[in-house]
Amino acid sequence: MKKLSARRRHPLAALVVLLLALAATGGLYAAFAPADKAQADVAAQSLAIDEGKKLFAVGCSSCHGLNGQGSSDGPSLVGVGSAAVDFQVGTGRMPAQQPGAQVPSKKNIYSQAEIDQLAAFVASLGPGPVIPTEEQYTSTNPEDLSKGGELFRTNCAQCHNFAGQGGALTKGKYAPSLEGVDAKHIYEAMQTGPQNMPSFPDTTMPEEQKKQIVAFVRHTTNDEPNPGGLTLGSLGPVTEGLFGWIFGLGALIAVAIWVAAHTTKAKKS
Repeated sequence: MKKLSARRRHPLAALVVLLLALAATGGLYAAFAPADKAQADVAAQSLAIDEGKKLFAVGCSSCHGLNGQGSSDGPSLVGVGSAAVDFQVGTGRMPAQQPGAQVPSKKNIYSQAEIDQLAAFVASLGPGPVIPTEEQYTSTNPEDLSKGGELFRTNCAQCHNFAGQGGALTKGKYAPSLEGVDAKHIYEAMQTGPQNMPSFPDTTMPEEQKKQIVAFVRHTTNDEPNPGGLTLGSLGPVTEGLFGWIFGLGALIAVAIWVAAHTTKAKKS
């Protein structure tokens, strides 16, 4: 009887029992859920690209072309990546108000959701730097401040000033002040090299070093009182020395004149 029972058991019987158990406990849904999630992500990304293309056609295509190919009024956006869009539009530089030597930052006219849609469309034109995650530009290590300061003075201070207050360049161009700039936008600027700034990809400057520079800039340009007193714009010893000569020496001359005018001899005459 035992041999007869063993011969009658179908080889797929165990598999059928397993599938029934999975179905009873929701296991089949769990097995197919990742595929459903991936399809949902693809659909959401496709929708974002479509919406971004509509926004691009209205606000950007007059200079950059309907498909981002560029024109005589604006460069091609193929390969600039989503990080460039997030920086340029998020800081209000784009759409540009008027042509000039440099496009200044201004009040942003798009919501973050719309910026994300524009970024998705431009990113679909060709691979490029992507929008960083918060952990990429947020530092919790106190040592990053000193390391970031060294990196900033080596790579950035020539244009942005040693305290991040900005400075003049040639032919009407300038390095903008970094005061009040969002940490994400500082990181994206290093990724993409906007306007006159060189880019610092991970092959040139690792992600950790960019994070350290962001930490230093945010600490240096915050709104806390300066322990050294009046900063005079943090423009360096030339400005401070000029202030000392003009106002300090002027004050001493004024005091000397007042003292001379109130001496006994001066009163008699």
